[in-house]
Amino acid sequence: MSENQRRTALGWIKAMSLSLVLVAVVSIGGCQPNGSLSSAPPSLSPVTPPITSTKIKEVSPPASIQELNRSFDQVQPQVKIISPVPDQLLTETSVAIKLQVKDFPLFQNGELEMGPHLHLILDNKPYQSIYGVEQLITLENLSPGTHSLRVFPVRPWHESFKNEGAFAQTTFHVLTKTAENTMEPTLPLLTYSRPKGSYGAEPILLDFYLTNAPLHVAAQADEKIPDWRIRVTINGESFLMDQWQPVYLQGFTPGKNWVKLEFIDEQGNLVVNGFNSTVRVIDYQPNGQDTLSKLVRGELSPEMMQALITPTAQSLVTPTLEPVKEDLPVTLEPSAKVSGEIPVEAGENDRETIISAPEAASLSVEIPSSPPSAELVTPKLPTEELAVESSLGEEESEARETISPENQDLEAQAS
Repeated sequence: MSENQRRTALGWIKAMSLSLVLVAVVSIGGCQPNGSLSSAPPSLSPVTPPITSTKIKEVSPPASIQELNRSFDQVQPQVKIISPVPDQLLTETSVAIKLQVKDFPLFQNGELEMGPHLHLILDNKPYQSIYGVEQLITLENLSPGTHSLRVFPVRPWHESFKNEGAFAQTTFHVLTKTAENTMEPTLPLLTYSRPKGSYGAEPILLDFYLTNAPLHVAAQADEKIPDWRIRVTINGESFLMDQWQPVYLQGFTPGKNWVKLEFIDEQGNLVVNGFNSTVRVIDYQPNGQDTLSKLVRGELSPEMMQALITPTAQSLVTPTLEPVKEDLPVTLEPSAKVSGEIPVEAGENDRETIISAPEAASLSVEIPSSPPSAELVTPKLPTEELAVESSLGEEESEARETISPENQDLEAQAS
């Protein structure tokens, strides 16, 4: 770590310490803060700076998503990376990943191709969607050197959970250690999540994950503590965010769009740590007929909406788990070819990768929810009317016991 990074780290550590004190004071006073330090949304200034872009506008979340979100109000997922262990040195170019998830049912509806899942990120590549953790997840053909893993749970429409314990990360090494893909644990870390891939409807979700970001109230209380912002740039136009929360945006151009997220300090300088500056290319084609597009437009029936959050044996897809290769990722969405005008690294792949375990069909954990609204009806499984045959009647029994004339002649001959 350089001298400047060391001083920056000390400043962030001081900010974190004061934030802990402030959180404790608020808790003693009987009020809950809006978030914690490592994985819950920080308590920020009450008003987010308005978006000054002439094209991109912030709008309210779609009504259908607001309705479904209430079912997750009491959900507090817990995620851990069991293997690889931190700082593990691998002697092969593949890694077996074992994840542990508690208080969160993972499943994918086979018809709608959506459901609660995990976002698993290798280094700073686009995430892979994980719908089951019963089997090991294998990544093959990794380049020699240091690599990182990050994972967190998301709702069916890819909005991340931000409660304490819902984020896990680790660093491991393939054959040898290098300076690449490393994260300083004392500095704030920005994890890009959405937007990603292809879209067929607006508004489009912008979502990210923050770790080690101190509360803004701490920076406001002590001028020596560094404050932070998230700088969002879409197609060359930038705006700032000072709150850790999902944002829905509209005004994207049909076709290719690029989105860049940066974790910056009060002076607008990038806070250097791991992957605090990330850019993705997305493809927006209006009038899409995929489930997410229909959900955003409010075109799903109440039964379909309920099927997105309620696992049933009939709605689960159970494909065979296949190894995921770093250089040949499994993809579902069409490739987004990048022109030279879009600032993105060559070879980066923004297509959706889905991993699902066969045992997902056996999940029966229900999502705690608030009282159901009149608009959402829990789908009922089809029932079959079973015809139960009663005991044979007296006449029917006698008829079955009667010996035919042919059989009577045979018996006479035999005697």
